[in-house]
Amino acid sequence: MDRQNVLTALENALTDVLEHPVTGLTGDVKLFDDLHLDSTTMLEMLMFLEDSIGLVVDPEDLDADDFISVDTFTDFVLAAQLGQVAA
Repeated sequence: MDRQNVLTALENALTDVLEHPVTGLTGDVKLFDDLHLDSTTMLEMLMFLEDSIGLVVDPEDLDADDFISVDTFTDFVLAAQLGQVAA
């Protein structure tokens, strides 16, 4: 999976969770500040990504720094996907 695929999946997840269209995300968009996510919507987004792209995340691996922006979250998802392939 590449960055663009993750970005598309993230836009779809956010559209579902926030219940309004989310498109045109850029890497510098802040998930909490700009999109007004909270811990509940973040968990819902992770569950959506789990169902849609097969993302598997160990709660022990979650770090607040991974959820700062679209870029940091995309890096997190890509790293998680690589970990799944390597396992």
